[in-house]
Amino acid sequence: MQMEYIPENTNIAVIGGGNIGTQFACACASKGYKVNVLSSRPELFDGILETVDELGNVTTGRLNKASSNMADVMDGCRLIIVTHPAFRLKEIADQMKPYIQKGLDICVIPGTGGAEFVFRKCVEKGAVLSGLQRVPSVARLEEYGKRVRCEGLRSELFLASMPAGRAEGLSGFMSHIWEIPCSPLPNYLSVTLTPSNPILHTARLRVLFADYEEGRVYSRNPLFYGEWDDASSELLLKCDEELQNLIRILDKLDLHEVRSLKIHYESDTAEAMTRKLRSIRSLHDLASPMKQAEGGWIPDFQSRYFTADFPYGLAIIEEMAEILGCDAPNIRDTMNWYRRVTRDFSRFDLRNQGIHSIDDIYRMYEKNG
Repeated sequence: MQMEYIPENTNIAVIGGGNIGTQFACACASKGYKVNVLSSRPELFDGILETVDELGNVTTGRLNKASSNMADVMDGCRLIIVTHPAFRLKEIADQMKPYIQKGLDICVIPGTGGAEFVFRKCVEKGAVLSGLQRVPSVARLEEYGKRVRCEGLRSELFLASMPAGRAEGLSGFMSHIWEIPCSPLPNYLSVTLTPSNPILHTARLRVLFADYEEGRVYSRNPLFYGEWDDASSELLLKCDEELQNLIRILDKLDLHEVRSLKIHYESDTAEAMTRKLRSIRSLHDLASPMKQAEGGWIPDFQSRYFTADFPYGLAIIEEMAEILGCDAPNIRDTMNWYRRVTRDFSRFDLRNQGIHSIDDIYRMYEKNG
């Protein structure tokens, strides 16, 4: 770990007191860092946080403070860890912007969802933006402001930065916090195009609710992963291959760590993928994003599975494929299914972000700092 990130001179602000925020705040505090948490309910924090793993081991961390005021939380902090879902990132970036100073680190967990566009003005003011490809583990709150259960810690993490080439120091910090390797990635696009929730959740939802029409009520809420089926795997693998085709076009950028899900899950057929996803213990019992209604269950379109993973996840991949002229019919059809059932016809227009061509993509993501 680089000296600049030792507890004596690195105060940390964690933006968000939910699952991931509580997990990170506790982990950092347990290592001796002075940690502030931004929460809409600061009164529920009593100063002590706990995480418990699948073996029942408890880690304890003492917070410096919890507050609902951004200026108060960021004051004196060197590292800002943002744990809100993608649809809230712009709001968070706008709140943070007045307090940005040169050299401040902002790390988004996970870093997908267009964070590089949302925090661009913060970067222009001298901040360094980083993002993890994936969260360290599954985290579920047991009591808000106090305790979170974490299962399935990954064997490795990957982190990218913008400007590119600035990820090494924070990667060392993450390795220290989680006691697992964290490797720096060559560019932030390696995070943005990660085939995690933006493909995993969206493919499953399209298959799970393929017959949904307004007024349709389901008799039960199936397990999202525990009852994963081959049809979901088939669509997932098709979307994954379309993403890999897009990556092949961007051959001037080092995207070797945007690994196909076939490699990530060691499953190259639909049947193997289904077995793999059903077998992940930490995910097995998660319910699908549904809510009870008269007569049964209906999709919960306010779940972040819908509000984040489609319009701020898969939509970015869809837009990039269109700009590159890369045929991606399964990704496009999945986005169109989402638009039809939710009536959300908004678009993540990369052209509004100054990206009109492959050269614009290269200029944005190449090493420049």
